[in-house]
Amino acid sequence: MKKIVWPKHSVLIIAIIATWLTTYFGYLTSFKMKIDNMMQEFILFLNPLSFLLFVYGLALFMKSTKRRNIYLLSVSIITSIIMFSNAVFYRFFNDFITLPVLFQTSNFGDLSSSVTANLHLTDIFFFTDVLIVFLAIRFIPEGQRSVQRGKIARKLYFVVTATVMMVNLGLAEMERPQLLTRSFDRELLVKNIGTYNYHIYDLFIQSKSHAQRALADGSELVEAGNYINANYAAPDSEMYGVAKGRNIIAISLESLQSFVINEEMDGHVITPFLNELSKDPDTFYFPNFYHQTGLGKTSDSEFILENSLYPRNGSAVFFTHSGNKYQSMAEQLGQEGYFTNVMHANNRSFWNRDIMYNALGIDKFYDLESYKVGEGEAVNWGMKDIPFFNQSVELMKDMPQPFYSRLITLTNHHPFDLDEEDKLIPEYTSNSKTLNKYFQTVRYMDEAIKVLFEDLKASGLYDNSIIVMYGDHYGISENHNKAMGMYLDKEITPYDNAKLQRVPLYVHIPGYGEGQTIDEVAGQIDLRPTILHLMGVDTKDDMQLGADIFSPDHEPFVIFRDGRFVTDKAVYTQDVCYDSETGDEIEMAECEPFIERTSTELNYSDMIINGDLLRFKEEQELEQTPPMKGYQQQQ
Repeated sequence: MKKIVWPKHSVLIIAIIATWLTTYFGYLTSFKMKIDNMMQEFILFLNPLSFLLFVYGLALFMKSTKRRNIYLLSVSIITSIIMFSNAVFYRFFNDFITLPVLFQTSNFGDLSSSVTANLHLTDIFFFTDVLIVFLAIRFIPEGQRSVQRGKIARKLYFVVTATVMMVNLGLAEMERPQLLTRSFDRELLVKNIGTYNYHIYDLFIQSKSHAQRALADGSELVEAGNYINANYAAPDSEMYGVAKGRNIIAISLESLQSFVINEEMDGHVITPFLNELSKDPDTFYFPNFYHQTGLGKTSDSEFILENSLYPRNGSAVFFTHSGNKYQSMAEQLGQEGYFTNVMHANNRSFWNRDIMYNALGIDKFYDLESYKVGEGEAVNWGMKDIPFFNQSVELMKDMPQPFYSRLITLTNHHPFDLDEEDKLIPEYTSNSKTLNKYFQTVRYMDEAIKVLFEDLKASGLYDNSIIVMYGDHYGISENHNKAMGMYLDKEITPYDNAKLQRVPLYVHIPGYGEGQTIDEVAGQIDLRPTILHLMGVDTKDDMQLGADIFSPDHEPFVIFRDGRFVTDKAVYTQDVCYDSETGDEIEMAECEPFIERTSTELNYSDMIINGDLLRFKEEQELEQTPPMKGYQQQQ
């Protein structure tokens, strides 16, 4: 039999092609990226190549065959891990990993159940190239795979690599102008420059954001302040101070979306108590209220509530900027004589809360150590909502009044598991186990809220409190669109995905008697000024990007962290403008005035956070502002 003569560089070429094809097929099978035309498909196919040519090509500088082989195999393993990690992350967050998320290792143990639920047997496919490279190293005769180390050959190789990169960027720029200025849209970046190049670009963006603090001198604060002052919405005269002096009980409703409110699942009412509450004369209910969180999820919703700033793109502010100076709602209320606290039956270090709460001026953190988790009362990585609410009200009885308590629920959290005795309605039947179980955990949460109201009334705290409840972020991601389409009896479009980001908001003022349903388009960034104005606290000089929802000057305009936005007339998503009511595609002219504003507002928020600009404001007000309080360590 004639011996096969392998050309030079065979292992290198095989490694490049194997990882290239594995990456491309991974795109097609694990990421639901919208492809509109053949050019976008070609760019998606091409975009891994320039990075792979470069990183694998470094082997050409290695003289030892053994070292080259170890290097090639190592690269294939690392790229496979990158794609595998992004696929698992994408199934849960419908987004791509960023560097700050990778360093949030303190969360990994607590998120283990959610991660495990998103592992698929087919994920082994991502390591196909590793096997191919190993076999190539093992079976291609060593003597026939020596690498040409001539300078001319190497130069030619990297000229080709640079050419591929320039062609990729050129086509991407033609398809999506100003691509690299849209770092908030990670899917757009991955579609055009590839997963590997995206991670390099992410490193650049994160490094740039950290450098902004060192270079900031306070002059940027004037520019941001002028924008904020120009968009200030004065409070409604009838609502301003309507709850002055009352206790504030703010409840973060884990993963609760509005599509379940006042609806049924297979004949079963999903949220009977919240349905009644939305019609209660003491309640203002907002059905067109949106979450605005990013990858920080619940921690992002906390950050938005406290500061009326947008979360950072691709990371959690609780991790990346916990050393900043802030002008939080807790700090403002503390200056009004409120005892400020957070109640959350979870580990104090999760999402870096023990550090961040100090920066936010929160007096005390009632974490898992403050609760007694009895047999059958544990869920996910904390405590079931009903016993959590029971014990939280008991803790409130001993608090100095007035107090501001922020409660964070846990049961309605992915993967939405419940003990049998807590299942008050049956599972839904679709192709999504996640959606099927979601209705059950939402029903349990609704029952828990009912118990909370009963406990507050029995404790005597109810009448002198204002209760604000809001969904913190989505529970069902776009990865479950097929199942959602089955439940909603329609095909889910990008317009629908944007509208599904609605989460319920309830402002309940016992004894008020003039509540109503308000259809105003609003978002989480509006919570801080709204609550403070209800308490009679002036926010005219505060660095906040939201506006009082009750204000006649409130603008129905909600910006998402990824650059999408919603107004009372239009929805903008994936570079398409839709009619807000019908979902029909409309002229871009309806959206164009808001596109630049969206970018401007997100940039101002990033500027304030990345530059730690509020430290300069604090320096200016130091003489008349009391020192910031920090939460008390529990004994």
